[in-house]
Order: sequence, then structure tokens, then C-alpha cells
Amino acid sequence: MRAALLTGWRKPLELALVDDPVCPPGGVVLKLLACGICRSDWHAWTGADPDVALPHIPGHEYCGVVEEVGPGVTRWQVGDRVIAPFILACGACPDCAAGHQTICANQALPGFTMAGSFAELIAVPFADTNLTRLPDSMDPALAAALGCRVTTAWQALTGRAALRPGEWLAVFGGGGVGISALLLGRALGARVVVVDVVPEKLAYARDLGADAVVDARAGDAAESVREITSGGADVAIEALGIPETTIGALKSLRKLGRMVQIGMPAGPHTTMEIPMDTVYSGQLAVFGTRGMPAWRYPSLLSLIDGGHVDLTPLIARRVALSDASAELAAFDAPAPPGVAVITDFSA
Repeated sequence: MRAALLTGWRKPLELALVDDPVCPPGGVVLKLLACGICRSDWHAWTGADPDVALPHIPGHEYCGVVEEVGPGVTRWQVGDRVIAPFILACGACPDCAAGHQTICANQALPGFTMAGSFAELIAVPFADTNLTRLPDSMDPALAAALGCRVTTAWQALTGRAALRPGEWLAVFGGGGVGISALLLGRALGARVVVVDVVPEKLAYARDLGADAVVDARAGDAAESVREITSGGADVAIEALGIPETTIGALKSLRKLGRMVQIGMPAGPHTTMEIPMDTVYSGQLAVFGTRGMPAWRYPSLLSLIDGGHVDLTPLIARRVALSDASAELAAFDAPAPPGVAVITDFSA
């Protein structure tokens, strides 16, 4: 099969022919229909993720068609269009039995601990636990764009912070997951303010329905959010994984507010100094979140398929496999608005 190989940190991915994946017992092989390009892939590309060993196939946001079914699979057959979370849980451990697949001790991570989806084919273990059928009407590019950003935002807003209609949601970071949080937050009935440093991203957020936007270059972003919301946001989402936005998100909250850390702290940001006095005096709740279990996909897919939220504005660029290197390099600077999705695996 054709794949984009990471052979050196920060080096252009090498387009190569590699062996087709072996179908695992209890798993399937998918022919990729689309694959998102995410900031988490950039972390792998830069060498910041210790799970990645070279050479390696990145990519973790994907959907595809079942090409091969391994022994023991009962729910899927060749030809099914499916999507999978980027955390593939075993389905058999106590955490999985309790519905907490994202903390499964036996998890596999495409694009990190195993070969990913910058390729024509991918092997998916634990298929009965992890695959979800795609609605017939759903564009594969949109489905792939859901794979990390949208699902993580949905889990953060509904599974962690329990965002309620009428509340103020502050989103720190107007990239893919931040814009996903904006769109989903509005669908849930919240009022949303988006904070960023890129004028184009702020304009994009306003065009997508943000009630307010804040340019963090212009002063104290947290104070601006508190002024806009008359005392502070009820929920804050941190979507970059850096101290500036983590601290800003905490300080933007009203008392008894909830903050969810979505952005992945990596490299020099794995340890941060945060204002614990703000957490203490405000009696704040701070949540971490990482991915979303497969059993929660149907509610999100139904929301989208039923026309209750339009996520198509997320897709800014449909690119070829050969364009992946340029898209990864773009994350070195404030990236342009929207999500890039690989839809052509032949070039």
C-alpha cells in the first residue's frame, strides 16, 4: 500500500510503498476514505511524543470501508462504512466495562503506538468495541474531521463539564478543536466567546456564530472574557496545551466555574505553573479530557445527521497524501483557520 512515512523528526514525510497491514484477530482492515491532519500529528512529527518510534506512519483521525474481517469479529462485515476513535480500547478490562474506554490500560493509539492512517489501509484492533457505523449521508471528509477534534470537544462539553443551555462558554484557541467547541456549544444552547491571537481565526469564529471574540494580543484576555460575560464564563475550554491559554482559561471563569484541558501539553509544556490561588478562591473544577469512547459516537452522529449542527465549515482544505508534510509544518506557526483532510491517497 501507499503510505506517508515519518523517517526523521521534522523531516518531510516519505511517500513509499509498504506492506499491507495484517488483519488482527478481533480486528479489521479498513480502506481509508479520508483522514484529518491534526496538531497532535504535529506533536508526533516534531518528536515530542515519546510513544512514536521511527520509521512510523502518522495519522489518527480517519474513516473507511471494511476490507477484511478478522476471526472473532461479530458486528462488522466487508463493505461497512465506519469510523473509530483515536483511542482503541480493548473492551474487556474493568475500565472498559465501566464505560471508560479512554483510560483503558490495554489501549492502542493509531499514529502513535501503532501504524496510523496516513496510508491507503489501516488495521483496527478490537473492532466490535471501537467501530461505529457512519450515516449513509455523511461526507467521509466530515467524518474524518470528527475523529479527534469534534469528538474530544463533545466529550469535554457533555461528558466532563456538563455545559448547560444559557451558560457562557469561553474557548481559548480557535483551531480545529476550538471551533468544534464553538459549534457544539452553540448547538447545546450556550453563549460562546472565542479567544485567539490570529485575526483570521477570530473573524472565522465570528462568522460561525461566536457571540464575542477576544484578541489576546490586545491585553488581558481573561479580564476581557470576564467583562463580556459579566463576571466570568461558566465553562472554559483550553485548546492549545500551553501555559498562556491554560492560565487564561482558569482566570476567565466565574466562581464555581469549570475548566477543561483539551490541548495536549507536550515538550516543554508538560509541566506548567498555574494559579492555584485562582482555583482555590474561585472553587473551580478543573478537568482533563482525552478522546471519546466509541459508545458515545451515535449521539453525536445523530445530532449532525439530523441537521442540528452544521460542522461542514470545519473543512478548509481537501488535500492529497503528498500534501501532509506541508500541513504539518504549518502548525509551527499559527495555522490558518479550518481543518485539512486527506481525501486523495493516490498522490
